[in-house]
Amino acid sequence: MRDLLSQVPLFNELPPQDLDPIARGTSEISAVRGDIIFRRGDPCVGFHVVVYGQVKLLFVSNSGVERVVRLIGPGDGFGEALMFMGQNYIVTAEALRDTLLLHVGRDALFDQLDRNPGMARKMLAGLSRRLYSLMGDVEAYTLHTGAQRLISYLLREWRGEVGEPFRIEISKAIVASRLNLTPEHFSRILRDLSDRRLIHVRGREYTILDPDGLRNYKG
Repeated sequence: MRDLLSQVPLFNELPPQDLDPIARGTSEISAVRGDIIFRRGDPCVGFHVVVYGQVKLLFVSNSGVERVVRLIGPGDGFGEALMFMGQNYIVTAEALRDTLLLHVGRDALFDQLDRNPGMARKMLAGLSRRLYSLMGDVEAYTLHTGAQRLISYLLREWRGEVGEPFRIEISKAIVASRLNLTPEHFSRILRDLSDRRLIHVRGREYTILDPDGLRNYKG
C-alpha cells in the first residue's frame, strides 16, 4: 500500500515514515467496467485516487439521462472537497474500464495534514487547478459553440501527427455528454468536419487531416 501511495502525486514527496500512517487508513478498491464506486447521497469519508483505469463522475436525471461532469484517469483524485466539507457525494462515480483505486480515509489524512503543511499546500494546489478547469468548462459552455468545444477536445487528445490516427477509448456518447452535447448534435458535427476533410473518423479512431482548418473552423 505504501508503494502505491508513493506513486500518487499528492504523496510522492513524503518520506516512508509519513506514508505509513496514511497507508494504514487506505484501502484498495478493484472495479470492472460498469461498477458503481459510490452513488449520489452516499457519505464521503475520504477521497479516491485512480491507480490505473478510468472513472466517470456523472449526474443522473429523474428520467435516467446521464450528464458526465468529469473523466478521471491514473494519478487523479476526486472527492477531496466534499471530504473537507463533511458533505455527502453530489455525483455518482462509475468505472469505465477495469480500474484500481485507493480510498484514503479522512481521519488518517487529516492527522498527516496537521503534521505536514507542505502536503496541505499540494492538496490546495490540486483543488485550485480543478476549480480553474471548471471555470474553463463554464466559459466553453457559455461562449463557445458545440463544434468549437469538440474541436478543442480533439486537438487536446491529438498527438500532433497529421494523418496519423489516434484512439479515444471512451464512447462517443460519453464524450458528447462531457462536452454538453446531445449524441445527435455530436454526430452532426463529426459528419460536417469529415465532409470538409478536416478529420477522418473510424469507430474510436480519429485522424486529424487539417489542423489549421480545424482551428479556423467557425461552424
